[in-house]
Amino acid sequence: MNMRERIIAGKLFLDNCEGLPEERLQAKKRMMAFNQTAPDEVERRFQLLDEIFGTKVNAWIEPPFYFCYGSNIELGEECYINMGCSFVDDAKIKIGNKVAFGPGVTIATVGHPIHPDYRRLMYGNSVTIEDNCWIGANTTICPGVTIGENSVIGAGSVVTKDIPKKSVAVGNPCKVIREINERDRAFYYKDRPFLAEDLEDVYRLNSTK
Repeated sequence: MNMRERIIAGKLFLDNCEGLPEERLQAKKRMMAFNQTAPDEVERRFQLLDEIFGTKVNAWIEPPFYFCYGSNIELGEECYINMGCSFVDDAKIKIGNKVAFGPGVTIATVGHPIHPDYRRLMYGNSVTIEDNCWIGANTTICPGVTIGENSVIGAGSVVTKDIPKKSVAVGNPCKVIREINERDRAFYYKDRPFLAEDLEDVYRLNSTK
């Protein structure tokens, strides 16, 4: 088993061999280029994102965006990643369709042994975020976590365990506080209801050029 296979298998690893440092260097160059683009350089941003992820990307990412490799991130359709997010992708990060990230979200796929004699060593554990999730600002998602589809993670949470689908979860450590329900279809924030005329106005105005 080589080092790359050890990372995939979740075994202890070090990352200064097998071309890994060179891959990270190239990733940093692409990251720097992306983060230095001007706001109106949209075509250039999408070109760089395709290079970063190693495939065609249909998502909007606000700079700055930080990662280790980029190629270990699988990003679904129509995702939105706000500014200042950091994805530590030594192991796989799988993100579904229409996932939204607030600013400053960290996804970590790597941990270190607790004992100081071995702390330089690392182990990887992949992270999965399923379709239609909303991850609040400054959330940290720890190695090995799966967040089920349609769930909402409250701002500032530290997600250490799996979150079931269609859940509202918050806190440190992050815990489910309730399921998403029919009241959420009727009210968008506390006692503010969805009104047909409001929805019509929003969509009409947004389509006006």
